[in-house]
Amino acid sequence: MTSSRQPRTQWLGRWGFMLAATGSAVGLGNIWKFPYMTGEFGGGAFVLVYLTCIFAVGVPVMMVEIAFGRRGRGSPVDAIRRVVNESGRSSAWSLIGWMAMLCGFMILSFYVVVAGWSFSYLWKMLTGGLAGSSVDEMAAVFGANNANPLNLGFWSTLVTLATMLIVGKGVQQGIEKSVSWMMPGLVIMLVVLIGFGMFSGGFGAAVNFLFSFNAGSLSSEGLLAALGHAFFTLSLASGAILTYGSYLPKDASIGRTTVSVAVADTVVALMAGLAIFPVIFANGMNPGEGPGLIFMSLPLAFQAMPLGTLFGILFFLMLSMAALTSSISMVEATVSWLCDNKGISRSAAAWGTGIVLWLISTLAMLSFNLGADWTLAGKNFFDWLDYLTSRWMMPLGGLGTVVVAGFVLKSETFRDELGLAPLPYALWLTMVRYVSPLGIVVIFVDALGVYQVSFAAHWPWLLGILFAMVALGETLSPRLRTALSAG
Repeated sequence: MTSSRQPRTQWLGRWGFMLAATGSAVGLGNIWKFPYMTGEFGGGAFVLVYLTCIFAVGVPVMMVEIAFGRRGRGSPVDAIRRVVNESGRSSAWSLIGWMAMLCGFMILSFYVVVAGWSFSYLWKMLTGGLAGSSVDEMAAVFGANNANPLNLGFWSTLVTLATMLIVGKGVQQGIEKSVSWMMPGLVIMLVVLIGFGMFSGGFGAAVNFLFSFNAGSLSSEGLLAALGHAFFTLSLASGAILTYGSYLPKDASIGRTTVSVAVADTVVALMAGLAIFPVIFANGMNPGEGPGLIFMSLPLAFQAMPLGTLFGILFFLMLSMAALTSSISMVEATVSWLCDNKGISRSAAAWGTGIVLWLISTLAMLSFNLGADWTLAGKNFFDWLDYLTSRWMMPLGGLGTVVVAGFVLKSETFRDELGLAPLPYALWLTMVRYVSPLGIVVIFVDALGVYQVSFAAHWPWLLGILFAMVALGETLSPRLRTALSAG
């Protein structure tokens, strides 16, 4: 295999990939979770730590995934197999691609249910179905929305149909054409909502909440939150970015493109905070309510403000588009693999995948109503999908990807694909071999709840482990490549 292998189609340009990758990264979690964490864990201090984690862990891993995709020109399974074979390594490493593809599909199986909430609330806002005079009443509306399997099933089915309709049209006519208006539209709506917030009376408090530099409140919990969100927010280890990378033109710079996506993702998340929190503070509400902030407090706040219905419609329309751009990316790996390996059309692959997705997502949807008591080890079906993907498959997949890139492949494989000068390439390789794996291991251990890391007490140990990894890696690297190059 050579690096000149071409996919059936490519993005029309670097801009198309940037919009699609940013759309994949900007989902429901970014709209409320990142702004909330920023205010909770130190404002500007948290943002600085988060950006450091993005560039130390997220960006190097994202560059690996894009390079794998473009070099291998295929689904995660095919791309990783082709690249490791090019280096004379075992095709067994393609198991990482299988796990990434399965992980993305499993995430989407419960994500369409959550995305259905956004579409449901958009409809309620349009039809006046979000009337209530207290957070408790809004909580009752939210509970009733989930308790009705026909209602919740309808909206999750609608998300599934919209996703497959877009993906089935292809990379350029479906995905790229859709994100080319959805992502700019999302940003425009954020700007309008921020403008609205500037006159709400709570804008100053929101800015202080998000950007005040309070290093004293940046606890070890905040550091872990920044590290974990930096990894998960970029849609890593779920097959989405690797598959999108397989459509990236050869002349596009992977480094510049990756940094642009990471910056855009962060900017959109902070803009979401500037759109949401002025309304919350103007109405004297608690900004730390998690999902309830979006589906309980915010609708109540919109009711109490001039033109609140109009801006509520804009907000839930924006939320729905953010959910849809993410769902599109998570299914593309599966559709790409079916097209590449089963010889079927993209449309057939999309709708066939959609049927399976609908069946599994229906079980996830029933976890909120008829199947709430169908549990195993205290978790229902929805909880198990979330637990297996976020706590096991994504960290392990990310770790496997950087180990292959840093230690298994021939050194010239990614040096050629990334096109970096010697010094930037050496920095990237150091990050991929040592810094990113250490960060992912910390995320993995913390997610499993094995122990609570106190950086104030344990940073010397972590630094020692990092230096030990560097020394051991440099000593064993040639031997590892030889040992891992079976058949």
